[in-house]
Amino acid sequence: VGVLDSVLPCLALLIVVGHVQSSLGNHYHQNASLCFDYCVIGAGPAGLQMGYFLSKAKRDYIILERNTGPASFFRKYPRHRKLISINKVNTGRQNYEFNLRHDWNSLLSDKPNLLFKRVSSEFYPPADSIILYLNMFEKELGLNVRYEVDIGRIRTVQSQAGRSYILTDQHASEYKCRVLLVATGLWVPNKISFIGSDLIEGYESMSTNADDYRNQAVLILGKGNSAFETAQNLLGKASVVHMLSANTVRLAWQTHYVGDVRAVNNDVIDTYQLKSLDGLVENNIENLAIIQQGGKKLSNMKRFYLLSKHLYENLKEMNSTYLMKDVLQKHEKERETFFWQKPYNRVIRCTGFRFNFSIFDSSATLLKSKKANGRFPGLTAWYEGIQTPDLFVLGTASHSRDYRVSAGGFIHGFRYTVRAVHRLLEQRYHGNPWQSTQLSATQLVSWILKRVNEASGLYQMVGILGDVIVLKGSHVEYVEEFPVQAMPVFPSISGHEISSGVIVMLLQYGTRKIDFLGKDRAEKEWAKAWKSNFLHPVLYYYQTLPTKKDMKFRPKGWPLPKPKAIHHIIENFFTEWHAPKIHIQPLRRFLEHCMQTDLRAFYAESCFSSSLTHCKPPLFCQEGYLKHHGVTRRIQPWRDSYDPVIMTVKQGASQDASEADPTFSKYLAQAGMLFSSGLKLEL
Repeated sequence: VGVLDSVLPCLALLIVVGHVQSSLGNHYHQNASLCFDYCVIGAGPAGLQMGYFLSKAKRDYIILERNTGPASFFRKYPRHRKLISINKVNTGRQNYEFNLRHDWNSLLSDKPNLLFKRVSSEFYPPADSIILYLNMFEKELGLNVRYEVDIGRIRTVQSQAGRSYILTDQHASEYKCRVLLVATGLWVPNKISFIGSDLIEGYESMSTNADDYRNQAVLILGKGNSAFETAQNLLGKASVVHMLSANTVRLAWQTHYVGDVRAVNNDVIDTYQLKSLDGLVENNIENLAIIQQGGKKLSNMKRFYLLSKHLYENLKEMNSTYLMKDVLQKHEKERETFFWQKPYNRVIRCTGFRFNFSIFDSSATLLKSKKANGRFPGLTAWYEGIQTPDLFVLGTASHSRDYRVSAGGFIHGFRYTVRAVHRLLEQRYHGNPWQSTQLSATQLVSWILKRVNEASGLYQMVGILGDVIVLKGSHVEYVEEFPVQAMPVFPSISGHEISSGVIVMLLQYGTRKIDFLGKDRAEKEWAKAWKSNFLHPVLYYYQTLPTKKDMKFRPKGWPLPKPKAIHHIIENFFTEWHAPKIHIQPLRRFLEHCMQTDLRAFYAESCFSSSLTHCKPPLFCQEGYLKHHGVTRRIQPWRDSYDPVIMTVKQGASQDASEADPTFSKYLAQAGMLFSSGLKLEL
């Protein structure tokens, strides 16, 4: 049943009612039921991004936002009003796709000037600029957004037309849709319960005026970016800044995960290691207790003491007039190992945010992910709720699929996963296969090189989105930016069948633990490309699609199961892969091995010669010269022994370009040619 079929009962209802308001105003008659094919909850960056794709496809959709404008999260957060998302305006390039690799704030659209740099040129822009940008994005594209609609309940109903979702707002108005797209982000403070947790301040309500912390001892619970952002703001005013969490600090430049601590906010690590009163401590917050002594109002006289939970439970009988020094004297043994012997004036919780599960009733319950302590909803590899068909989660809330692996929790990552979800919607509900390009096999090397050197989706969603090359003999179907964890169900999601094997290409970091600033951090030998530590392309060849079991038991740290053949293109300092000898030749030979065909390019003279002397000329000649196309010679040819275009492969001999003249690669670069292979032409 098509999506539009499910809307017919709603259309009939509107005709019967007659006067139900149909404009895009903010308020509707109580109990009015409005029907759409697609409902998007949230007008943040993910919701607006999906709105663009739905609008471009001319789908029936609505975006519902509880606040008066888009980007409501960014109106308050980050609290200190500085983004840590890169806005690299000057890249030295004019290539739109390449520049998106270094623009972490823009959304995707068909308007090349609708970019974040129009509102800010700062490398780390102010938070208010993202609000300006999203307002501009919505208005210039004319998206269908309805503001001041606060959805408080989501339930499902079953009818002859199929399953639908009913959304109820604060006015008891109902919105009915066949497909629900949740883009509400993470905005519920992640509060940790422990003894004394009710005494502390939260990141969401703390004062951001550094003068309010002058000469105070401050304890920050958490060691993520919000915690370090807070510490950064206090360093010049507070007397002491301590940070506490169960884990040690994870630095983004070491882990390659953008959600870990960014260098722009980690000055407190300097002051800690250089002995300037500040410090970082590891302890499980839930195993601690906070006791308050002093006044009830925030002041320098307010004192918070930290105890172990065990010590606190042994002191329950103590009178409230006990002073902390008496407690420590009474428990001398505990004191010897007790880390916090001095009080804090402020304790601030900076432990992140959670997804709001409360709006889903039992018929539409989203399960909690096992990752990140259940802060995210659990999703399939294609971002659909595990037990909620036709309900998809977009944006930051979908980060459970690539938590601590890639950038799916951030704008520069989820703008691509949102596009992937839309391509799935088009295939499932409208019969439009996943966008692909049909290429001759001889064009494949050039196309791959273009993608690895320009594509921003592969570059941002490392190890998660990959290009899928469906092999079909003399040609291929090139499917861009498919969620590789969904490879076992590739045909049903993409609309493309697999019959002769498949190659999956993505960008990956190495998995070895190394000194990331050490002298040996980079692999220099192309023959050992598999040892590359920095970002580099990797190609996986499968004769048949991997199964769900294969995906489940894939090697640790691998995005895909072990393939029939694998090829790493060696890392490059400039993240550019176009060197003939170390990048192009090994790639072509890998593809020739997988496809069992000669992928070299030939001049017309060589095609003519091979056509006369061989039963089956090379594929390039079959698709070019024999169809009245050819490559015009631009420079004087070399002699037989060094010219891959003129020479023929003698029976029993292998012509290897690596054994040719060392200047051969320069000649090929000028002529636009590739190295010759060791494959023999059919006689």
